[in-house]
Amino acid sequence: PVAIATVVKVWGSAPRPLGAKMAISGDGALVGSVSGGCVEGAVAEEAQEVLASGVAKLVSYGVSDEEAWAVGLSCGGRIDIYVEPLAPPGGGDWFEPLARCLHDERLVAQATVLAHGNGEAGARLILTPAGKLAGGLGETELDRAAEAKARELLVSFKAERFTVGEAELFVEALPPRPKLIVVGAVHTAIPLVTFANTIGFHTVVVDPRSAFATTERFGHADRLLIEWPGEAFPTLDLNEATYLALLSHDLKIDLPALRLALASPARYIGALGSRKTHAKRTAALAEEGFTDEQIGRIHAPIGLNLGGRKPEEIAVSIIAEVVAVAHGRGPAS
Repeated sequence: PVAIATVVKVWGSAPRPLGAKMAISGDGALVGSVSGGCVEGAVAEEAQEVLASGVAKLVSYGVSDEEAWAVGLSCGGRIDIYVEPLAPPGGGDWFEPLARCLHDERLVAQATVLAHGNGEAGARLILTPAGKLAGGLGETELDRAAEAKARELLVSFKAERFTVGEAELFVEALPPRPKLIVVGAVHTAIPLVTFANTIGFHTVVVDPRSAFATTERFGHADRLLIEWPGEAFPTLDLNEATYLALLSHDLKIDLPALRLALASPARYIGALGSRKTHAKRTAALAEEGFTDEQIGRIHAPIGLNLGGRKPEEIAVSIIAEVVAVAHGRGPAS
């Protein structure tokens, strides 16, 4: 048996963000965290009670200034944590569809009733960008409110707690693991893959030039594909959590990659090169029928303007822009 603890409200300087999770097994094993160390022990005890009763529980904790300081904050805060048993297969009509989405790395959202005036909490609704997938919250009004909120959060990859009538709902987007696809096995790509690995991205390097795309240079990438983008991209599932960095500076490689990228729901598309080079790319794409709105998705010149010109410094500027986009920020390239 396993319980899941989720941060569903934050006041002040809480160590972990809304939606942070921890899993607790029946024998006390822990994965993840909800406070960076302040209240994990207390939450684990609550989890054992939840597993014994089978009933979810909403608990609140104040993080004192002293505790906050111990995990690296200057002042404390308060957090609400929802602790629930993880439904076994067959335990709810929402469980298997949600599990399939997570396993297949498909963008999905779940809405949960945390509290209700009639005492019935724990209902679950699973939603995708296409709409309702499984489950239900027990009332049409709640389902509609959750669907409307999910449409917003599936774009931002965020979570939110809000009230509808007498019910408190928590809706959270559960995106696939972020994936950085680097097109062009150039010098800058080497540190860029290192940085992306460090912050939890699945990394893929694509380049048809075998002299550049070698395991000696890119043994640290999760995948190295010595292929043209047209061959590689159909195997890579360019989904809503995909980030593309085009570094080849070669139209023969860039343009095929951009055509496929712009037709995908990729979250970020960046292209290395001067404004003159990018003007040639955009002119070619426009001639092929791509709209100004589509072409406007390209971040070019790629990266934040940090002033550095060394390959490692350019890699820093690119990963900084990727992180900004991942969190809904829009700084200028």
